[in-house]
Amino acid sequence: SAAGVLVCLLEYPRSRRKKGSTMERCGQKYLTAVVKLLGPLTRNYYIRAILHAALAVPAGFLLSTILGTVCLGIASGIYLLAAVRGEEWRPIEQKPRERPQVGGTIKQPPSNPPPRPPPDTRKKQPE
Repeated sequence: SAAGVLVCLLEYPRSRRKKGSTMERCGQKYLTAVVKLLGPLTRNYYIRAILHAALAVPAGFLLSTILGTVCLGIASGIYLLAAVRGEEWRPIEQKPRERPQVGGTIKQPPSNPPPRPPPDTRKKQPE
């Protein structure tokens, strides 16, 4: 059960994407602080791949935990592939929100009137 807590601690905080935006999970900022404190042990995907593979070995000896072993093995392979591609875990930093200028958002009313059709077509035509 301690291994499950360790895996949950590592897996819950999402990493920031290289491109685009990443939605932060509920309560993630607290676990992100813990993962950041552990430094390269948790940021490096090679270490995560080795950790998941090591946790999968003892679970493979019992039939009741074989599904967890398969999941940990797959996770280990995915982390190894990501590490080979040069990825690592990066925390999601909140950018300070820029407050819009009140005067800049108010637009001036149009100076020209809207275009109108010619007077003869404006008359209501009987159906």
